[in-house]
Amino acid sequence: MKLFYGWRIAISGACLQFLHSGLQMQAFGAYVAVLSEEKGWSKTALSGGAALQSVEGALLGPVLGWLLDRFGPRLMMQLGMIMFGLGFVVLSQIDTMAGFYWAIIMLALGSSLSGYFPAAVTLVHWFRLHRARALSVAATGVAAGGILVLLVGWMMQTYGWRNTALISGVISLVIGVPLARIVRRNPSDIGETVDGLPAPPPAEPNSSVPDKSVEPEFTARQALRTRAFWLLGMGHGLALLVVTAVNVHAISHLKEGLGYTLTQAAFVMTLMTVSQIVGVGMGALIGDRWEKRFVAAGCMLAHMMGLLMLTYAVHVWMVGAFAIFHGVAWGLRGPFMQAIRADYFGLQAIGMIMGLSALIISMGQVAGPMVAGVFADLTGNYRTGFTVLALMAGSGSVLFVMARKPV
Repeated sequence: MKLFYGWRIAISGACLQFLHSGLQMQAFGAYVAVLSEEKGWSKTALSGGAALQSVEGALLGPVLGWLLDRFGPRLMMQLGMIMFGLGFVVLSQIDTMAGFYWAIIMLALGSSLSGYFPAAVTLVHWFRLHRARALSVAATGVAAGGILVLLVGWMMQTYGWRNTALISGVISLVIGVPLARIVRRNPSDIGETVDGLPAPPPAEPNSSVPDKSVEPEFTARQALRTRAFWLLGMGHGLALLVVTAVNVHAISHLKEGLGYTLTQAAFVMTLMTVSQIVGVGMGALIGDRWEKRFVAAGCMLAHMMGLLMLTYAVHVWMVGAFAIFHGVAWGLRGPFMQAIRADYFGLQAIGMIMGLSALIISMGQVAGPMVAGVFADLTGNYRTGFTVLALMAGSGSVLFVMARKPV
């Protein structure tokens, strides 16, 4: 039986997210820990690198959404992987903070052009009945990428961070660019249909019965006028307070605050990754059956509990509980964010709507690492910063409950 091409795109997207997540997003904390120790750079300054990625992604979001709506994702994703690979090459040669920021800009630009955002915009055009499942398949790459953190940590200890960055760049270019070529904009481009199902018969011209298969079609301006747009954006941003703070600072907290080695800390992150994969699998099973906003609300509470466990850990089981709670919540909630937007606002301007949402979401992406880093520099540990972020994330559950589908 021929595999529906939409699933090939989902698998390709998963592989690309595996590279982004494993080599950059979740491994960034390892670079922060090593560079802080070797160069003596402050955690606030290094956290600025993560904030810079978020700011660039937010500024590029509306432009990228407009480009995706009009020109499709294939070319941009290929260019993005080239930029992503070259960013690691530049990172391997840096000696100054300015050079570090320049490498981060290249990595951020590359990951924005070829990351989960363009993959999600593509997949919502290929799937409707199995939209959350397809997005969950693509998100397995984000989750599974955490497995590479253990390898990246080992390579840094064995071969040094410079060689690790250089090898990461070569892998991104050799593997990532061909994967991006698989992507196609719409099913009709290659003679397929949405979900791979037979085309529906034309509606009766005089029928007064509404066609329930037709999705809502909001323009970007109309979406901005709905309460749901802002509630989803703020809730998503609060979730990323925890996600980005953990990616940047969890390894440093495990090393400096809890006395773990870099390899042991990487193992904790790997457990978090396994839990994230479990969460993604749960999303694939229930995502198109359950009310997505209620699931997202529950995940926000799990984010809060997980980070509090890590913050006040006095036993290894608490660290394990953090990895499980946070990982499952991240994996389950993540793909739902774009699926909800597509369900609520349709596909007419979905790229632009997601891009505008990125402006709101970026506030959480920027604030998470910065708040944790500033408090760590001021107090000498992560307790205050992590506690504040955990409580803010927990309050985000209310926003998702309130985010009803607009009429």
